[in-house]
Amino acid sequence: MANPMLLQPLSLRGLTARNRLWLPPMCMYSVVTEDGIPGNWHALHYGTRAQGGFGTIIVEASAVTPEGRLSPNDLGLWDDAQIAGHEYLVKAIHIGGALAGVQLGHGGRKAGTPPWRPDVDGARSGTLPGWDLVAPTTTPYPAHAAPRALTTDEIADTVQAFAAAARRAVAAGYDVIELHGAHGYLIHQFLSPLSNTRTDAYGGSDEGRRRFALEVVRAVREAIGDDKVLDIRLSATDWAEGGVTGEQTAELAQQLVQAGVDVLHVSTGGNVPTKVPVGPGYQVPYAAQVKQAVAGMTTPGGGQPQVVTVGIIDSGLQAEQILVAGLADAVAAGRPALRDPYLPVRWSHELGVNDWQAVHLPVQYWRGAWR
Repeated sequence: MANPMLLQPLSLRGLTARNRLWLPPMCMYSVVTEDGIPGNWHALHYGTRAQGGFGTIIVEASAVTPEGRLSPNDLGLWDDAQIAGHEYLVKAIHIGGALAGVQLGHGGRKAGTPPWRPDVDGARSGTLPGWDLVAPTTTPYPAHAAPRALTTDEIADTVQAFAAAARRAVAAGYDVIELHGAHGYLIHQFLSPLSNTRTDAYGGSDEGRRRFALEVVRAVREAIGDDKVLDIRLSATDWAEGGVTGEQTAELAQQLVQAGVDVLHVSTGGNVPTKVPVGPGYQVPYAAQVKQAVAGMTTPGGGQPQVVTVGIIDSGLQAEQILVAGLADAVAAGRPALRDPYLPVRWSHELGVNDWQAVHLPVQYWRGAWR
């Protein structure tokens, strides 16, 4: 291919990613001192993949409150003391030539469990000592400890915690701020009828269940200003009867764009245990549904909303076909990037591109490309 779409630049609110291949956020549980601060391990992990040619790197979920961590070994941005460590990480990513993003999250009822859990019954049932487990309601995630329900004042405080963490992310130099609204964590818990049975203004209807997510988006957009890209990751379906559906997520996506979102990063599942039909590209149709829903919309920043897809995308040709078919604007590859930090070089070769200058991939590693 002379000019594959996968290797074409992607414009995001005045910024330009060198290609349309993203590294999605994946929890690494590698903070040693339990203070939420990135260390040398994180700089090496993410910096290597930036050097490897990814266009956009999204750093793993960084908690907006201490009790919002999934484990004691998670990253955080709840304190100004954490900014310098993230700044160090951003510099490593930028040196590699990628845009740097960070995912801001709160685990809700799935927080406060050990990072490396044995695959046995009850392994997640005990919240770590001293952790305040909170959620929309007192309904626990199966085999987890029961949370307490957030009060309306605490919900407002949590919205502000997201905004404060976003300001710290800007201070650290991140280009993209991603909100974690997927995989059964707090924002997703509010969105889904399976985990949100509140009867006040934050539940009872699609409008009520969406209120928290939209309040977070508006607060974060105000906090980060006009120059930064605002992204949100969504689970488009719960894969369970009575849960979030693709149609509901497509409708929500339109509201999120109106509220200030630039990028919709579409995943699925995670809110309740269920059987998921996992297979190559199994989540792509949901990204396509969201992309169709926001087609023709303009973000408050004046651009077109972009949609990122993910989920068992294991080859450059598969990724290229997704983009050429118009099913998404960018492709995220997580597990393949754990196996191969230089995945963009490999996929470029698969697509017939062997000229590093043509695709802005790092010259230092091109001699190792296939011929």
